[in-house]
Amino acid sequence: MFQLGSKIENAVKISRSDLQSPLSSCSEHPIVLENQNWATCEHYVQTKCLRSDTHIQIIDKLLTGAEVIKYAKPWYRFKIKNYQTHGPIFMTRALYTKVQMYDEVKQALLATEDKLIVETSQYDYFWGIGRDLRGHNHLGKAWMNIRDKLNQSGAC
Repeated sequence: MFQLGSKIENAVKISRSDLQSPLSSCSEHPIVLENQNWATCEHYVQTKCLRSDTHIQIIDKLLTGAEVIKYAKPWYRFKIKNYQTHGPIFMTRALYTKVQMYDEVKQALLATEDKLIVETSQYDYFWGIGRDLRGHNHLGKAWMNIRDKLNQSGAC
């Protein structure tokens, strides 16, 4: 546990809902994916993960990614069947598109070097590390995978 604590202490800490951080899934970096415009990565991910057309139409009208997170969270039972498998795939796809479209996002990601990236939400054990640091950290893992891909392809 102490080893994990020291790794996290030196990690790059991000928040999914931080509108100012280029590494947030809610930052105001619209993306074009699957021939559609998305206001944020969260708009894309939550639209792909919810089964209800009504919820999808509401999400499409929300202005910020933070509003999308807040709206989609209580509708967990309306998520697609394999959300825990497909959610991270959708997020990685959206974040990779964002990196390709915005040099500032790419540079912010590459500036993390080879450090651990963690989403620091105390309450989100899926996208973040949670209060006890045992969360899945799918957002951080997605960013680290994208960073590795960029470094391997020489797209630095």
